[in-house]
Amino acid sequence: MKAQRLTLAALIASQAAWAESSPRLYADTIYRNANVITVNDAQPSAEAVAILDGKILGVGSNEDVLQLASDRTKMVDLKGLTMVPGFIDAHGHVMNTGLQAVSANLLSPPDGPVTDIASLQDALRQWANKPVNKEQGFIIGFGYDDSQLKKQVHPTRYDLDAVSTDVPIMIIHQSGHLGVLNSKALDMLGFTAKSKNPPGGQIRRLPDSEEPSGVLEESAFFGALIPLFTQISPEENELLFQAGMKLYSKYGYTTAQEGRTMTDSVLAMYDIAQKEKLLLDVVAYVDIQLGTETMKAPYYGDGYKNGFRVGGVKLTLDGSPQGKTAWLTKPYLVPPQGQNAQYKGYPIMSDEEADKYVAMAMENHWQMLTHVNGDAAIDQYIHAVEKATKTYGTGERRFVAIHAQTAREDQVQSFKELNIIPSFFPMHTFYWGDWHAQSVLGDARAENISPTGWAMDRDMIFTSHHDAPVAFPDSMRVYSATVNRITRSGRILGKDQRVNAMTALKAQTLWAAYQHFEEATKGSIEVGKVADLVLLSDDPLEINPLQLADITVLSTIKDGKVIYAQQPDTADRSCASSKKCQALATHTMMIAGLIPHKH
Repeated sequence: MKAQRLTLAALIASQAAWAESSPRLYADTIYRNANVITVNDAQPSAEAVAILDGKILGVGSNEDVLQLASDRTKMVDLKGLTMVPGFIDAHGHVMNTGLQAVSANLLSPPDGPVTDIASLQDALRQWANKPVNKEQGFIIGFGYDDSQLKKQVHPTRYDLDAVSTDVPIMIIHQSGHLGVLNSKALDMLGFTAKSKNPPGGQIRRLPDSEEPSGVLEESAFFGALIPLFTQISPEENELLFQAGMKLYSKYGYTTAQEGRTMTDSVLAMYDIAQKEKLLLDVVAYVDIQLGTETMKAPYYGDGYKNGFRVGGVKLTLDGSPQGKTAWLTKPYLVPPQGQNAQYKGYPIMSDEEADKYVAMAMENHWQMLTHVNGDAAIDQYIHAVEKATKTYGTGERRFVAIHAQTAREDQVQSFKELNIIPSFFPMHTFYWGDWHAQSVLGDARAENISPTGWAMDRDMIFTSHHDAPVAFPDSMRVYSATVNRITRSGRILGKDQRVNAMTALKAQTLWAAYQHFEEATKGSIEVGKVADLVLLSDDPLEINPLQLADITVLSTIKDGKVIYAQQPDTADRSCASSKKCQALATHTMMIAGLIPHKH
């Protein structure tokens, strides 16, 4: 199915027609006395927003919008709080985020407790000793990061054996591209000294031995992970999915993405949506290598079915830079264990295979999201798109380069010429910026990771994402990293790649809606669009940019209904200003009567 496209003129006309077709309608809810950042250049700010049947009925001054009130309208006085459009997930994995939510937390500060092997082992033991987890028959943890451990090395099978030799253990690297198994799990999955490296993957070995160390990279790891997902029951799938959406809503996301999914997962998400409208809108992208059976109705298409739709296909061409599996044109600064000084990472597939899948997407008019971290992988993608375009011509495909971490300036120019949208990962500047400079890329290349500045120099649309569960789906940390590019050590990594606060906001709202072909209905606060809104503790356009990460999401509103509300006694961080902290308690009381039901 080819997605319908709206010109700007048609969009404006359709919104005007929607408003004018019902001139005597009155709002269900009006938010007034607000600081509304509309992300609409034609009307950048407002004081009030009126909502009817999940859509925006009016935007403007208090005086104008209050004319849409009746005696049945719920009036919400925001007392100066800031309202922005709902955040749109440009790339993440909402169901896998649910897995993160129920696994042992192996993240390093500020998101978790793990700083060395001993604290990692302790986190696994604590998780395993909980009664609800004892019944599982396995131990699973998510988010360890060798770059943040004291000795900056991966755990081994024997480190995990110290936790248990009786049950299988799997821990997942924060990048999602590597994992470690204990001896029990390696035995169960048949990994031995005789096991060969699969195409596009590596089985790391113990020093001076062919025995697996427990660390698996890329396709070797995914081959071990996929059986875990296929054994999950429908009830467990639903719990994971709901947990992922709930976590997203906490950070103001009203549209989530499942950025790489299989047929079974598509069917599971679709079936869940048929029981009850989803908490969020969820758009899924099918791994084109694992089957395209769901690239048809009722799964694939423009419209959501109770909050779910398949939006296109996903292609993966390389791995992770922080995990040192991304495919580069120049060697890593410090090669991983077992590799020589010329090590540049490796591709997932051949040029011929990449060409085949890109051509398949163009031939079928499917939007394609392609994971490309290293510049060699980006070259492979650009060449494949150029080749397929010669066959199928240009079109409004909105192909996306996911991450594009090490994109060179000439490659950003190629994105512009080929109408490829770069979806950057600026959070890397915080989480792994120092690691990139000191171990992965060196200073010169690290300065230009996620080169949003080069995109702005060319007047290009780009989006910013969190890639949850690689990082928490924290909209404010995404925002801060896109504006500030501050590393954990406090270094500004790539000052010329920084953008202003409004540009960064567009990258998480209106431009992300555009990436999903949804700019006609989402991404800005305009009459006729869906009432997907977020209330913030502070104004991101006025606050000190260095405090952006400290802004609190107070409420998330989806289709006019409050789906998340921050409570004073559960706040996980302080507001960025005392004035807005004081407003938090007032806000909680105001919205208490508006929450429709508990998810």
